[in-house]
Amino acid sequence: MRLLLDTNILIPLEDSQYPLAESLTNLVRLAHKHNHQLIYHPASEDDINRDPNSTRREQTLSRLRLYTRLDTRTPCPWNSTDTRENDAADNEILYALHCDAAHALITEDRGIHDNARRRGLVDRVFTIQTAEDWLLRLHEEHRVPLPNIEEVDLYSLTPHLNDPFFDSLREGYPGFDTWFRNKARDGQRAWIAREQNQALGAACIYSQQRNEQITEEGLTLNGTALKLCTFKVGEGARGKKIGELFLKAAFRYATINRLENVFIHGDRDQHHFLFEMLIDFGFSHVGTHPGTNSSDSVYLKRHPSTPPEPTTEPFEYVRSFFPHFRHDADIKKFIVPIQPVYHDILFPDYDSQPVKQFQLLQPRNTAGNAIKLAYLCHAQTRFMTPGDIVLFYRSIDDQAVTSIGVVESYETLEDAAIVASRVKRRTVYSMKEIETMAARPTRVMLFRHVKHFTIPLNRDWLVTQQVTRGTPQSITKISDISFHKILTHGE
Repeated sequence: MRLLLDTNILIPLEDSQYPLAESLTNLVRLAHKHNHQLIYHPASEDDINRDPNSTRREQTLSRLRLYTRLDTRTPCPWNSTDTRENDAADNEILYALHCDAAHALITEDRGIHDNARRRGLVDRVFTIQTAEDWLLRLHEEHRVPLPNIEEVDLYSLTPHLNDPFFDSLREGYPGFDTWFRNKARDGQRAWIAREQNQALGAACIYSQQRNEQITEEGLTLNGTALKLCTFKVGEGARGKKIGELFLKAAFRYATINRLENVFIHGDRDQHHFLFEMLIDFGFSHVGTHPGTNSSDSVYLKRHPSTPPEPTTEPFEYVRSFFPHFRHDADIKKFIVPIQPVYHDILFPDYDSQPVKQFQLLQPRNTAGNAIKLAYLCHAQTRFMTPGDIVLFYRSIDDQAVTSIGVVESYETLEDAAIVASRVKRRTVYSMKEIETMAARPTRVMLFRHVKHFTIPLNRDWLVTQQVTRGTPQSITKISDISFHKILTHGE
């Protein structure tokens, strides 16, 4: 795009006596980074020539060469012999926008903004702040902060390229080092996890790909997709659910950046367990990747921005289209109380607690890295079905509904060993705690965490809205109407 800069933007840019506002600096950076052309109108030269300070005037005029000058100065019919010089220059600049000399005009002049409103050009005239925000929305990727992983520029890992962590990648892909360095130069990024000694323990290199043909069979993804280029969890980081944590980051990144496809390719035999995990989260095998001599299989997850029609069973729907989930009127909804100590472990990315980024969970429990979680209790509720919705109520301190999940399974068990085998590393509980709980029949709920509410809904709100009669003490079924009140207000 071509962005026309008003004189009052040019002078702060070119006059060292004016301190540059951060938003203006960022605006210019974004324009250059994304190949938008910054241009100026010859009328701005007239404005600058009226500066009585000759030294400053000559310096400013000489620096205008950094920008593109409009070659044609179209006579402005809005001016007359009675129009003041400054107003005439402003009119010429705005008229150039009217004639489509540029896509937008950036100015801090209130008079030009008022004139643009009168002439139907207000949607194309921006202040510095609104122009910066516009370019950010158009181009800048939204980051996904999560505890226990770090998002880094790929070049920051180049000094560690000879570490043992990369050996298996180098063996599996000839030319890996060259590929890695090229991607680093392109500004690519990665999510990483570190071991306790700060050595690299896991890495997921990702990029956005546009209109990419992803299979030899000709499957092309229209628009922009998220590609997981490298996905490795080293020996020292295994058992900590880092793979699911990377997927959580990928799904949130795709959601916030409105990317409707996520894909990955690799040797299916060599990465069997990775692809098994991906299938469990809605990926499917769609073909072989071009340029790999048919050795690499491509796995694709459709990630629609808007919820698809509910044509599958409720749990299968959330598995396929996460983070979308079915909440039809006939799907049961429950409020589930959870103590803060267990809430902190299951949901370490919940906003009300301080986020300890860039560290693996210390050392007790890593359940919260996962999307697939478990909850144990002695509630009176005997039955839940896959696809039912659970709303977690953080008791004691926040006393609020904070998070939402979808039930995968729900059963009553009495043998501690069987309970432990069901929950595996999903649970917040130790084996000793499981043995204590299993002394009497224990409800075992496996679920998938979908998201946290933007606005936690506290006890007073729940009572006022007649969602509950008081503080939830056990799993409590709520009506579809109450659920939609929570969904509406929580977002």
